This record gives sequence, structure tokens and C-alpha cells, in this order.
Amino acid sequence: MKYRMLGSTGLFVSELCFGAMTFGGRGFWSAIGTLGEEDADRLVFRALDEGVNFFDTADVYSEGESERLLGKALGGQRKHIVLATKVRGRSGPGPNNVGLSRGHIMASIDASLHRLDTDYIDLYQIHGFDALTPLGETLRALEDVVRMGKVRYIGCSNLAAWQIMKSLGISERAGWSKFVSLQAYYTIAGRDLEREIVPLLLDQGLGLMVWSPLAGGLLSGKYNREGSGPEGSRRVNFDFPPVEKDRAFRIVDVMRDIAERKHVSVPRIALAWLLSKSHVTSVIIGAKSLEQLDDNLGATEVTLDESELLQLDEVSALTPEYPGWMIERQNSERAPR
Repeated sequence: MKYRMLGSTGLFVSELCFGAMTFGGRGFWSAIGTLGEEDADRLVFRALDEGVNFFDTADVYSEGESERLLGKALGGQRKHIVLATKVRGRSGPGPNNVGLSRGHIMASIDASLHRLDTDYIDLYQIHGFDALTPLGETLRALEDVVRMGKVRYIGCSNLAAWQIMKSLGISERAGWSKFVSLQAYYTIAGRDLEREIVPLLLDQGLGLMVWSPLAGGLLSGKYNREGSGPEGSRRVNFDFPPVEKDRAFRIVDVMRDIAERKHVSVPRIALAWLLSKSHVTSVIIGAKSLEQLDDNLGATEVTLDESELLQLDEVSALTPEYPGWMIERQNSERAPR
């Protein structure tokens, strides 16, 4: 297992992060996974044995059950790992049990600490944008939980580039803690992040945590163009995130050829492609079984050569969009020679 710096911090995290979304299986989240305590323990122990020191969950996953199971599984290993969770989603029926208001953040951090059975969160992330709460209110509340010692670093997830940049500006002007990372959807079949957000992350020194690196299982190589897949698989019951499927299957065809030559699985190629990108800090892997977890962990041992990376980059290339193509055109003559 290799370790990478989380953004501009001095914190090292494993290049694969264990995601606990499959734990619990309550309510809406049962479509993702329904793992109980015994299975959760088994997967966490294997991840720890393989050098994973980065674990991610959220207060809304299985209505808090994911946090509880992850905290219990980590037990005495808590002090050795980097623990991340998130806030924003609905935690109760009331009008103030959702969003990024000061009130909801202050209530949510204490609830997460209790469920995770810990005194602090290493990385506390807002789970999305809240159009009703001023960014200043949210960021001030996050600064306060840092000052209280309940949180060590703050991050964001699922934000647009302008929202991230505005947040960084507010925090810098006020002298508050700034976001150190973004957790975002990014796959070889969904490279939209590269248009605006990746340049921002590189410019501002933010780390990138990738969620759903296999596009909800679509890049597992187990689905066909007619849309059918293994019984009980996630995409059959929960067709998310949105993917241009014809394009995705063209990419899978190229990945399958490379995988066969290397005698590895298609998912390992998809994960190895992400790990080859310098702007990626850590790729979040979730699993329903030890077999699935072991296969994903094996991606760290796959090396893609220049010709293979070129093949994959070409088949998955984004369609040029304005102003990107204009910026590239105008700056081509300024390129170093």
C-alpha cells in the first residue's frame, strides 16, 4: 500500500480508502449494501491488514448505522487511522434536521462522534451544497468544531468549482480553517471533473478523494449492453450514478483487453487508471464481500505502461467544450519548447 499527502496538509493517507456505505442496510441505503456487524468487522480487519489507514462514511448512510458499525469494527485501531465522515443529509423528520446550518452541524458532529465512539473526526466533510444556508454560516460552524477539538481537518463533497473557490476565499479572508480536500465522483467513464474542478484542485492544493470509481459497478465488466448483470448486483436495483452507457461499454472493451493481457480483473484496470493520475489522492472502495475487497486492493499492484494509458485516455476522452478548447488554442503558442 502506498500513502499520499492529503492536499497541502502533512497528513498521509492510503491511496485506497475503505468506504463503509455498504454497512447497515437501513432504509434507502439497503440498495447499496446490508452488511451486519460480523461482515463489517471482517472487511475492516482485512483492509487494516493490507495497510489501509483511511476510512470514510457519512451520518446518513443507513441512518447512522454505517458510522456505528465502522466505529465498533475499528475499536482499538482508531488511533492509527484517518477517519472521515460527512454532514448535510437528513437526520430526522424536523425542518432543521437537514442542511448545513450552524444548528444542524453542531448537532450532527456530536451524534457522529457518539456513533463512531471517538473523541474526534480526522476529516469532517460537507456532503454537498446547501442553497438555503449562507456559506459563511457553514464555514464558521466548521471552524468552531475544529477549535473545539472535535475535528482536525475539513473537506467538501459534490460541490461545483465556483462553490469550492468561494468557500476557500471566505475562509482565507476570515482566517478560518479551509477545505483540504474534495470528495467527488470520478471514473474513466465519467471524467467531467477534469474540465473545471481538477485545475482548481491543483491550483489551490486540495486533495481528491474519488467516490464510485467503478461507476456503481458498471465498470466491473459483469454487465452487458442490454443492461443485465449479476443477480443482486447494485446497478440492477440502483442505476446510479448516471453514465453514458454506450461510451462506458466501449471503455470496458478496451479495459478487458488490457486486463486479459495482464491476467487481472477489469475493475483493477479501472482503479489502476485512477491511481495513475497525479491529482488523485485516494480512491474509495466499497465491498460486499472479502473476494470483492481483495480484488480491489489488488489494483495497487497493477502498473499501466504508457501505451496502455494512452489507449485508455483516448477511448475515454472528453468531448471538447467551450471555454476549454479556446483556452487551449490561445495558449498553445505559449507552451515551453
